[in-house]
Amino acid sequence: MSIQISSKLPGLGTTIFTVMSALSNQCGAINLSQGFPNYDCDPVLKDLVAKYVSEGYNQYAPMAGLPELNEQLYAKIARLYDVQVHPANEITVTAGATQGVYTAITALVQPGDEVILIEPAYDSYRPSVELCGAVVVPYELSKPDYTIDWQAFRQLVTPKTRMILINSPHNPSGTIFSQADMLELQDITQDTNIIVVSDEVYEHIVFDGAEHQSVLRFPDLFSRSIAVYSFGKTFHNTGWKLGYVVAPEYLMDEFRKVHQFNVFSVNRPMQHALADYMKNASNYLDLSPFYQQKRDYFLTAIAKSRFRPVACAGTYFQAVDYSAISDEPDTIFAKRLTREHGVSAIPVSVFYGSGKDEKVVRFCFAKTEDMLAAAGERLCQV
Repeated sequence: MSIQISSKLPGLGTTIFTVMSALSNQCGAINLSQGFPNYDCDPVLKDLVAKYVSEGYNQYAPMAGLPELNEQLYAKIARLYDVQVHPANEITVTAGATQGVYTAITALVQPGDEVILIEPAYDSYRPSVELCGAVVVPYELSKPDYTIDWQAFRQLVTPKTRMILINSPHNPSGTIFSQADMLELQDITQDTNIIVVSDEVYEHIVFDGAEHQSVLRFPDLFSRSIAVYSFGKTFHNTGWKLGYVVAPEYLMDEFRKVHQFNVFSVNRPMQHALADYMKNASNYLDLSPFYQQKRDYFLTAIAKSRFRPVACAGTYFQAVDYSAISDEPDTIFAKRLTREHGVSAIPVSVFYGSGKDEKVVRFCFAKTEDMLAAAGERLCQV
């Protein structure tokens, strides 16, 4: 006899990423759905990990992160965003960015609080808020530009608003926040008790000469923010599950109260390896041209198709409008695309709490050119 359970997430099943990757494997399709590269990380970085494993750096790292790595992150932040953060008190290394977002929400959101999510949104955000007993207040973006009407956005802010969660460069649309967007957000939150969680995992993947507008660039905004980053997205090793967060000390103190009990510390030899690897700044500064070439290659490969690309200014995702091909719901279209045409994608409706369906799917172009070319050939036949 099974016991009765009152689920904290009663409406939640298997994520679409797991579903589409499994279907892709089952059909032998080209998997452009889940967001990971099909190529390996730098052999230099792998050799550094092996070095530190063999030298015996295999016990717990400090809870906040290896000091040598936090110093390199401090230097990177100063170089890119012209801000001085304290490496020991304002940086914490995490078990990936998702853990960083979850920990920030858990540490700072109380039951009954309101959290504004900008949707379409990465699928971990909403459940993390709901697990805290807080209320999700969605602001829905729309194709083709996925931009925010800040006057409308202001109407969502109430005395119960505890947190605003942003993501730029934005998954799944590929849009980026401008300086004007960040100043609007700074103005909205000024002199309030609102905390901003800024998911910036694609900070190094912005195109066409644009600059990533981090919350760290805006002093008043940063004074109330927790910024979340990913080594996996930057260094092509998503399976390592390593990230970090940056926040003012008073917020970081609260973050670490939860972090120390849900993770405590993360992989030590990999932290040593990353500390060495980051001494060469080109290892992350050269990422935008690398991915812009892939974006442009993929767009050329599908240029003769009936898919209409949404402008992609960042991330390694390309959203496309398929309404000229079919009026099927995007979840059905994505599965049919996988089964009948051998290319898998993610339907964008799953990124909305309401299931809003604008006939858009998302492809990942963090793939080798031969895979992108083969996918493009198949997509041009749809």
